[in-house]
Amino acid sequence: MTADSARAVAASIARDLQSRGFTAWFAGGCVRDELLGLQPKDYDIATDATPEQVVDVFPAAHSVGAAFGVILVRRQNITVEIATFREEGAYSDHRRPDSVRFSSAERDAHRRDFTINGLFRDPVTGEVHDYVGGRHDLEDGVLRAIGDPDARLNEDHLRMLRAVRFVASLGVQLDPMTAEAIARHAPSLQGVSRERIGDEVRQILRGTGRIRGIALLEELGLGKAILGCAPESTTLNRLDAVGHAGGELPAMLAAWATDRSGGAADPDEASSLLRRCLLLSNDERDGVSKFLQASRSFLTWHELTVARKKRLAAGPWAGIALIMSGVENHSAASAIRADIEELSKTGLAPPRILDGDTLLADGMVAGPEFGQILEGVYDAQLEGKIKDLPAALLLARSLAGRTEGR
Repeated sequence: MTADSARAVAASIARDLQSRGFTAWFAGGCVRDELLGLQPKDYDIATDATPEQVVDVFPAAHSVGAAFGVILVRRQNITVEIATFREEGAYSDHRRPDSVRFSSAERDAHRRDFTINGLFRDPVTGEVHDYVGGRHDLEDGVLRAIGDPDARLNEDHLRMLRAVRFVASLGVQLDPMTAEAIARHAPSLQGVSRERIGDEVRQILRGTGRIRGIALLEELGLGKAILGCAPESTTLNRLDAVGHAGGELPAMLAAWATDRSGGAADPDEASSLLRRCLLLSNDERDGVSKFLQASRSFLTWHELTVARKKRLAAGPWAGIALIMSGVENHSAASAIRADIEELSKTGLAPPRILDGDTLLADGMVAGPEFGQILEGVYDAQLEGKIKDLPAALLLARSLAGRTEGR
């Protein structure tokens, strides 16, 4: 299903509501993105129809938040969220309103976070409805909180990170009063769930504006609130290099950790910190650790054995880790690349001559030293010391004999 099809489906749903006498407009991010010439990820509809009236129009609709006026309508495998215009009560938990009351489009716009997200658009006529000055801010490239920025941020502390993400992804400037409010409220981010924070940080890092986003995040004190310590360095050269080279998320997280530590990020400490503060998955945590280990190993490249060099160069994080290492010492990284090219002529990760089944068939008993013997034989193979199975078995027997004699 194409993006144009998604818009057409959403517009048809709005048209069905309008044909029954209701107001039904596109709302929020999809309006913002269309006015910026971007392709919206999805389309939301705001309406004066109550949830019950929406269900009357669409009997197969799914009620996921009727108390908040939210109904989901699915058509042609596309799900569209329909929300009744509302105003909200206090946010006791700084995440969700304690109460809502169905209201007008204007009041609905004023309860939203930023002016550029408070716009409505009639998908049938194309008319834009702006009650908060969002179109003017969009034209000026400004991200501004609606109304009192302290009040908006106090309602939902995650809005601070959302502001950073919008600045990074949309290329807009942060309104000074909104920026000052974020800096004041930054410590409050510590009370937000790690999962929600982690999701926002991931989105910032995955975007092309990641450097601008992370720099602003640190400048406003959000990095300190997230990771529990102020950065020792504000340069982001490693993150820039890794992101520009298309590094995956664990590599970008590791590069950020290395940048803010001034280049001295410990693999285990950094992965543990990031996992704890951003609720990383096990794969993400392991990726951060292994990436940093590879980066550290490249610093002592010329001290490594041939086998260790080949293992390192054949690892999944080698290429991007070497790019990060090159930020600090470009000539050293170039020399390592030349060395790797030479080593690759004899194979960085050739098929093993000796495997476990063959070793068992030769009479070896599985035990704690079994894997060490296999790896020792493979190291010898990588270094060119053995080239066939008889030599591999002979070495394995020798290693087993030395092990058993200890």
